[in-house]
Amino acid sequence: MIDFSQKGKVVVTFKDRFASYVEMELLDLGFKPVKIERTSIELYASLKECIFLNLHLRTASHVLFEIKSFYLHHADDIYRRIKAIPWEEYISQDAYFSVISHVDNQSVDNPLFVNVRVKDAIVDRFREKSGIRPNSGSELEGAVFQLFWKETQASLYINTSGETLAKHGYRKIPGKAPLLEALAAATIYATDWDRESPFVNPMCGSGTLAIEAVMIATDRYPGLYRERYAFMHILGYEESYYTDQKEQLEKKIKEKPDLRVIASDISEQAVLFSKENAGYAEMEELIEFEVCDFEDTTIPESENGIVVFNPEYGERLGEEEELGLTYKRIGDFLKQKCEGYTGYIFSGNPSLAKKVGLRASRKIEFYNGTIDCRLLKFELYKGTKKVVE
Repeated sequence: MIDFSQKGKVVVTFKDRFASYVEMELLDLGFKPVKIERTSIELYASLKECIFLNLHLRTASHVLFEIKSFYLHHADDIYRRIKAIPWEEYISQDAYFSVISHVDNQSVDNPLFVNVRVKDAIVDRFREKSGIRPNSGSELEGAVFQLFWKETQASLYINTSGETLAKHGYRKIPGKAPLLEALAAATIYATDWDRESPFVNPMCGSGTLAIEAVMIATDRYPGLYRERYAFMHILGYEESYYTDQKEQLEKKIKEKPDLRVIASDISEQAVLFSKENAGYAEMEELIEFEVCDFEDTTIPESENGIVVFNPEYGERLGEEEELGLTYKRIGDFLKQKCEGYTGYIFSGNPSLAKKVGLRASRKIEFYNGTIDCRLLKFELYKGTKKVVE
């Protein structure tokens, strides 16, 4: 079995444009990045520390622990190189495992072929040694192994996460076109919210932004809401260590009785869904829900509060003209009712964003799926109106 205390190369993966937020999280958690790339950060850590990271990271996708890096020239060599690895030290003979591959090599025109060859090599090694083979499939329900192969360099990892960490586990009712939880968390980090002043989210949809805001402000980590990870299926895993880490998450929660997080939506059903999601996360009482047009959302007196909108982008013909009026109303609302606040609008439609009628002081880049988006920042100074020239 594997020594979970032994340190090695760890790679944390994430969505494009998330690097600075994942780096910030890692530093805050006491880890020192070794190498930062566009969609991954490398560090030096143990499998026990991988458990810790899985429970804490908000903006990451997966935490990978390296098994081996090796030269791999051609697809014909995969089986031999993988079969030579002592897989009996990683999983039991009756285990279930999955394989994920990311391949950029001219000898491979179908990455699924690589998955099959890796699976065959692992299974055949067990069959030859014990006569019993583990089960494998595409569902990420057991151990997960991940191969990255570019040109002639290959690296094989234990994917300690399994299902993506970008889903935080509390959202049982997604609602209409919701932000992924990791994207919502990254958006909040990008606002530089002080985690004490009011956080107002009109047009809240399924409530993800408001829930993530409370989680961040009160040190509630995603591991509170998830029970299954791929590291649980690796030999050497100690349930007592995991249980202790879960208990530590509960102890880290901060009580902030004066914190005001307000979420509103004109749709009574959307607010109901938001309340149910917040209730599952045991945060319903920490968010002030309002059923109203966004213009009637409560804006507490504050010098440092923030207002965050995530309106529709208008992806279908005929929607953009109607939404243009909505975006203009959002701009008027920010100017007239949110003085002293900082306003943010997350949008994937530059044409609609211009309808706001305010000059953005920053345009922060994100992707929402494949949509190129911007988080637009508006300084709403008292007594002044900044309009687009």
